[in-house]
Amino acid sequence: MIALLVRDLRLAVRAGGGFGLGLAFFLILVVLVPFGVGAEVGVLRAIAPGILWVGALLASLLSLDRIFALDWEDGALPLIATSPLPLEGVALVKALAHWLTTGLPLTLVAPVLGVLLNLAPSAYGWLVLALAIGTPALSVIGTFGAALTVGLKRGGLLLSLLVLPLYVPTLIYGAEAVRRGAEGQGGGAALALLAAITLGSVALLPFASAAALRVNLR
Repeated sequence: MIALLVRDLRLAVRAGGGFGLGLAFFLILVVLVPFGVGAEVGVLRAIAPGILWVGALLASLLSLDRIFALDWEDGALPLIATSPLPLEGVALVKALAHWLTTGLPLTLVAPVLGVLLNLAPSAYGWLVLALAIGTPALSVIGTFGAALTVGLKRGGLLLSLLVLPLYVPTLIYGAEAVRRGAEGQGGGAALALLAAITLGSVALLPFASAAALRVNLR
């Protein structure tokens, strides 16, 4: 599993579709927001939690179609499927590699981008915690969507349509935790629900991803 993880991290960096693309998209989105809604500090501060979470979600979405696509194109996926490593483990490693190259960098850079949106000082800790807890769910759910669409031509759009509705609960509770933190109310309840979504996704979706891969590899 470690060898597969290292291989996926190297492929993500070489392909250029990992953290570089996601971070660039995240930065551009946050920079463009003040041009669209105006530079009034109160407005930006009010919408900052939602904008930061939507930006992280869309940036994470950009690289989902690469999770299995490279292995499918070079014929490595059938070989990986016949290896001693169970497909459930393969799906989990793929999700972990996606999070390390996308979710983790977004989590680390989000506080810097929060400054551009005048995020309330009390919300920075909640923002990092919410993204650290919630972005693994985005990667696991995205891996499930990538497993469903692997091998399909132009499956990127279908992948987005499949995955986006599943992202909604994570988005709601993630943004709510940051908003409550910004208002000084404490976002512990929203973080607990966010953690439940992540743990449930990690516990269940690798099995669903493995089942989808078995069907597509027949």
